[in-house]
Amino acid sequence: MTLRRERLRKLITAAFIFAVLFLIVAVLIETGHIAWFDDAVIRAVQGLENDGLTRVMKWFTFLGSSLMAVILSVLAFFFLMVVLKHRRELLMFLTAVGGSELWNLLLKYAIQRDRPNTHRLIEITGYSFPSGHSMGAFSLYGAFAFLVWRHIPFLAGRIAMIAAGVALTLLIGISRIYLGVHYPSDVLGGFLASAAWLMVSILLFEKYWRHSGNLHGKPGLA
Repeated sequence: MTLRRERLRKLITAAFIFAVLFLIVAVLIETGHIAWFDDAVIRAVQGLENDGLTRVMKWFTFLGSSLMAVILSVLAFFFLMVVLKHRRELLMFLTAVGGSELWNLLLKYAIQRDRPNTHRLIEITGYSFPSGHSMGAFSLYGAFAFLVWRHIPFLAGRIAMIAAGVALTLLIGISRIYLGVHYPSDVLGGFLASAAWLMVSILLFEKYWRHSGNLHGKPGLA
């Protein structure tokens, strides 16, 4: 088995595992067997409430908002398309982010879980599971880290990029619990659903786009 086939097999396996874990969380929510987890995490997170932390959490929620997704998508377009001229990497980024948003809408309307109705620090409408901010942050910062990581020559820089992406994604998810607009299982489900889709997006990139020619039929640059 070649290294490329082994890499693709690992991506398929990871996507399958994340999808199964998401389904398990969805079933636990439907049967009410995850309430103990939600209650324990909510008490721990919201027990830290103070004015300063509330401002910080609102900022992290903004970093996971649709507006920030648009801003980063524009920056990604400029960096990948204009600076690096990597059309296929841009396609992978848009597939990961756009597909995650679409999946979130479909899953929300399929499951239709109501949001928490106590101790909200901000007001928001719509269904709760899975968390859109969590899915968006995971796909957005995950795809961005994957693509930028490929162009960082130093190991320390790559580690810092991954660490920053993981920390930011986790804090955005925690902010949704802190602000009272999502259950912890919403956030966990969002991470798992987005992780599965990100693996699929990377798989498509590795299998079909990475080594294909560009729009003019020239050898790929990625």
